[in-house]
Amino acid sequence: MTELTTYTFEPKVNPSREFLEIASDFSNPLDIVREAISNSFDAKAKNIYLLFEIATIKGRKRLKITIRDDGEGMNEEGINSFFDLGNSSRRDIKDIDTTLIGEKGHGTKIYFNSDYVNVITGQNGKEYTALMLEPLSALYDNKLPTIDVNIQNKEFKGTYIEIIGYNNDERSVFTHDIIKDHIYWFTKFGSFENIFDNICPYNDIKIHLKGLDKDHDEVEVLTFGHIFPEESENLNKLLEKYLSDAPDHFVKRLTYDGTLEKFPDIEYQAVFYIEGNKAKQKYNPMIRRSGYKAPEGAYKVQDRYGIWLCKDFIPVQRKNDWITKKGSEYTKFHAFFNCQDLKLTANRGSLDNTSSEILEAIQSKVVDIYNDIIESSYWEDLEYLEQSSQAFLSERKEEKNYETRKKHILQNKIAIFNEHILREPRQEHGVFALYHTLDILKPDLFPFEIVDYDTHAGIDVLAQLRKGSVSLEKDALFFVEFKNILKNSFNHSFNRLYGIVCFKTELKNNDVVVDAFETSRTFRCYPKDDNTQYTQYFLEDERHSHKIEVIVLEEYLFERLNLKFTKQKI
Repeated sequence: MTELTTYTFEPKVNPSREFLEIASDFSNPLDIVREAISNSFDAKAKNIYLLFEIATIKGRKRLKITIRDDGEGMNEEGINSFFDLGNSSRRDIKDIDTTLIGEKGHGTKIYFNSDYVNVITGQNGKEYTALMLEPLSALYDNKLPTIDVNIQNKEFKGTYIEIIGYNNDERSVFTHDIIKDHIYWFTKFGSFENIFDNICPYNDIKIHLKGLDKDHDEVEVLTFGHIFPEESENLNKLLEKYLSDAPDHFVKRLTYDGTLEKFPDIEYQAVFYIEGNKAKQKYNPMIRRSGYKAPEGAYKVQDRYGIWLCKDFIPVQRKNDWITKKGSEYTKFHAFFNCQDLKLTANRGSLDNTSSEILEAIQSKVVDIYNDIIESSYWEDLEYLEQSSQAFLSERKEEKNYETRKKHILQNKIAIFNEHILREPRQEHGVFALYHTLDILKPDLFPFEIVDYDTHAGIDVLAQLRKGSVSLEKDALFFVEFKNILKNSFNHSFNRLYGIVCFKTELKNNDVVVDAFETSRTFRCYPKDDNTQYTQYFLEDERHSHKIEVIVLEEYLFERLNLKFTKQKI
């Protein structure tokens, strides 16, 4: 009989690899700003300092980040949790104080992407200084970094963190405008919860910010809350003030809160702003636009706006595909949907840990809100403005076109033939119109007659020689192209082309003309003599016997009919 043996074991974790994995999981260097602000909020700070500068250390330029707040600070347990993995000191009290953000114990591990981290904090009359050197190098060597902690009997208010060499000193994203934009869009400081709570406990929190491109005395004080535009005036005032631009200045705010249909215990809060592009541009200097030099890190409207899902009122992931029925309609929305039951990945960059049932319920609610909006009177107001805008634009375009064409008429030259007024053409179809008019008034004027005219594609005219012509086989069909001014670049093929009719030409004798297929022909001029009634022009190629005749109407009509176009008297 085979003897059965059993054993029990606990799975092990390679701590250095796990630390490295979590630290490396923060792909956006600006995540350090979000984590610092979240920690300061949890510490109930009223003033948060985020200062970025370049320090020269041992002859090298290093990125130095200073984070300071006047919050509750940390004790020995808090210091340990700060550097530990998955050991958040706030996890046990999260259920009691629902305003707390940190709970996983992962966020501060982003600081491990540095060469130097020094933390000074305090509580209950004790000051703690914790120094961690070259943590990333240690992790890559499969070792855990060590933290040296000194404790003094000394009062210290809040927490001070100094970080050197973060993100391998790569610092392009730490300019003032980029950091400020990130703060208002992707951190707790840019929360929209004050919309739902008039006595929001965060309203008096300030951030003191200095990016790398600012001097030490250029610290900017930021006030709490995501930045939204003011709602617009009534429709008539918008139209009166902005005319065709009225839809771009339209702003309407709609707020929603309640519980999910299939999960009556799960609450949500949502705000949907309907905004025109110029309304966005008034409060957001980071939007790219024509005629405006945007700061580094600027983005297009479609790259930022739409519907964001949030946890802790911090945007995590866009879900524009939920609300898009046509094109980029989502860009009209500046919208956030917050739900505390969303489960985030360790780096807070994704909602992938949320159950599919809850996500489906959230999607259903977002779609319901969207459908209510597009069926509301507010959406009708926007559509009315858009229709009125089109009418204004059309009227403005017609007025401009009228004035332009009136100027052309005043400058236009005319000729009189058999009591008929002929006008000098300005465009290709005008050349055809002039040719066609003369062909009717004097059928024998030109050596060919048109049998088909089509300007949609290819060469304009299919023609045949008139009776009595002997240049080509009788009744043969061939192509003729019309141009207002013939230049040395020809946008069709010379193949099968019999002739070109233009009003003028910039070409001189022996100039080279190149067609769409890089085939060259030489422009030749043959003055009129006893055998010819007019000056003849041809495009010639020594390799081909066929010469492409060019009729320059301005000269042709003067030499054949003594017609000269002169400025009309008005």
